[in-house]
Amino acid sequence: MTPATLIDHLPTARPRHYPSDTSDAEWAILAPHVPAGTGRGRPIVYPRRDIVDAIRYLDRTSCQWDALPADFPHHKLVYHYFKTWTADGTLTRIHNHLREQVRQQVEARDAQPTAALVDSQSLRGAETVGRCSRGYDAGKKVNGRKRHIAVDTCGLLLAVLVTGAGVQDRDAAKPLLWALHACFPGVRLVWADSGYAGQLVGWASNQLTLTLKIVAKLAGQSTFVVLHRRWAVERTFSWINRCRRTVRDYERLPEHHAAMVQWAMIIVMTRRLARHQHT
Repeated sequence: MTPATLIDHLPTARPRHYPSDTSDAEWAILAPHVPAGTGRGRPIVYPRRDIVDAIRYLDRTSCQWDALPADFPHHKLVYHYFKTWTADGTLTRIHNHLREQVRQQVEARDAQPTAALVDSQSLRGAETVGRCSRGYDAGKKVNGRKRHIAVDTCGLLLAVLVTGAGVQDRDAAKPLLWALHACFPGVRLVWADSGYAGQLVGWASNQLTLTLKIVAKLAGQSTFVVLHRRWAVERTFSWINRCRRTVRDYERLPEHHAAMVQWAMIIVMTRRLARHQHT
């Protein structure tokens, strides 16, 4: 797919008055990566910027799809693009392009990482979360789902996996690390907490040639302490949780919750890039 340009996109006349709306600077960053249309079938009626802003609004406020404000396109059309861009890889491509830009332009690093951090977070599931994809985390006393993420040392998202809350971190880490290894072959070192200790360390070394380094709590630690490297992934969870849609899991499909996590990070990254280019 050839990247779209600002000229390819229909202009929008909708006033930008929601905190989640893209600024002109943000849209200039996003537009080259958002499909402008296939050129087949019915002509494009709604500007893609309005679609993107509607998805961002829902992710930020956690309203229901059919409760989107009337100045956005119809909620069924917005959901259609949310679902389509998630399924065909468009969302992942947008997210990955932005992450590379942030690493190069803001962090002054190589586009591809060489080290990563992994962690998980359990979330209460709404009634829309089906029994087959939810579970119970006895340690956190949470009935719902668990998201497992891998981030680079800047805290930027590399991979996300959504499972039932009852899945142990060590079990979910295997497919997560497989995906990390396949998408980022340059990553050779991964930090994790003590929940990933044990046989997983040897498995990662033998199967993926990854060094899994466990960052344990300090001796006698009873209160919150900023631990080496682990603080970066904890900060990423706080970035993600700025969007209310990600604080609780409302999605029928696990991949749609993963998409909401990616959209939350897209908001973070576009704003960082816009600020950086403005200075």
